[in-house]
Amino acid sequence: MRRERRGGARVEVWRCSVRRLQRTPPLQPDHSHPPSRQLFSFFSELVSGHENIEPSARRWTKPAPPALKTPRSRVMPNPTTTFNTSEGAFTAEIFMDRMPITASNFIDLANTGFYNGVHFHRVIDGFMLQFGCPHAKDPKSRMAGTGNPPGGSSFTCNGKTITRDAGGNIPDELIDKTSNEPGTLSMANTGQPNSGGSQFFVNTVHNDFLDWWRDDLSPSQHPVFGKVTSGTDVVNKIGKMPTDPGDAPIKPVMMNSVVIKS
Repeated sequence: MRRERRGGARVEVWRCSVRRLQRTPPLQPDHSHPPSRQLFSFFSELVSGHENIEPSARRWTKPAPPALKTPRSRVMPNPTTTFNTSEGAFTAEIFMDRMPITASNFIDLANTGFYNGVHFHRVIDGFMLQFGCPHAKDPKSRMAGTGNPPGGSSFTCNGKTITRDAGGNIPDELIDKTSNEPGTLSMANTGQPNSGGSQFFVNTVHNDFLDWWRDDLSPSQHPVFGKVTSGTDVVNKIGKMPTDPGDAPIKPVMMNSVVIKS
């Protein structure tokens, strides 16, 4: 504060920055004038003494109320599955959040024991392990690789009933662009639309040419619906096993059980 003469009268002029003003204690009320005149007089002299105050600092605004926090909706974690094989166990996450139809189809087959006692019928080192054909309960069957669930059977997906076609196939679910990276579970098919059923494979290398959106690499379309989270050593062990001319392991590898944990 300093004193000046204006028109022959001494007046007291407040000079302070906005920052300084914020740090000073609240003004004591002066009961000799109405509160409205006190406030007007104070800010009139404040502005007249500081013409370089930013326009936003001159506005007397009511502070905005604090923003309300919106509660987050509860997101259910994806189910996991443990594959108990004759060579050891491995576990995978099933992508119910990304591939609900394909994941629900797999979970239904696992929960009904469809995969129990089935053998890996096609293993290629540096490529993948294929599994899920019901004919492969006989590890030497010539029909291995051609089977599917019963035609016309059904399963539930998000409260809706999905019916497999006469060949036991489900609709293609080409919606998620998760690549066929090592450890991913991907649907097998005949190359024709809507020809996937119970068979799938575990990629042991990055087979990006199998990605359904990579028509620049190949016409193959194999959507990923899960990924191995533990037991990779078991997957790699099976992938290195000697095979016959038809790519079936010489020492049969059986799936004892597939256990789903929600």
